[in-house]
Amino acid sequence: MTNDAPPRWDRKMQQRLASGEAAALGELYDRFASLVHGLAHRVLGDEAGADRVTREVFGYVWEHPDAYDPKQGPLRSWIATVTHRQAVSRLRQSESDRESAPEEIEEKVRAASAAARADYIVTSMPAPLRAALDLAYFRRLDYRRAAADLGVTEDEARRRLRLGLQLLSTAHPGPRAVTPPDGGSGRGGR
Repeated sequence: MTNDAPPRWDRKMQQRLASGEAAALGELYDRFASLVHGLAHRVLGDEAGADRVTREVFGYVWEHPDAYDPKQGPLRSWIATVTHRQAVSRLRQSESDRESAPEEIEEKVRAASAAARADYIVTSMPAPLRAALDLAYFRRLDYRRAAADLGVTEDEARRRLRLGLQLLSTAHPGPRAVTPPDGGSGRGGR
């Protein structure tokens, strides 16, 4: 199997949904409802809105199973993307109904999007990295204690923390790149 080949479960699930198999939708819901609801809640900050987005996302998946292209990545990622788009759309609509300034709306969308990406990254990362981050940042253990709790060497604990943080850092876009006055040739004075 090549790296480009989608997982068998994803392909099979898409085929089952396309054939109208209601049990497939139930299985998909059982597997991804907490992801969808969590992402929607993170963007909207509202339980009722997250419930509504969850229903809308699974309704969309049921009605448009062919919108998922297995060659573009895992089904989980596609569902997260659909969720994010739907939640951001709902956030923009609710903020414009409140007559918020466009800049204020976009700032809320950016902050909510970064938070949702961070949640998705953490829930998607390999369990050993997630466990190391949990011990270090949520339980406030240093890497030595985290290593002991995980049953790994201190070097391995540091590696897991570093990799976890590197993954998590991709959730928050950094400052926009500025082209140096020399046109980006890299020959500035250092």
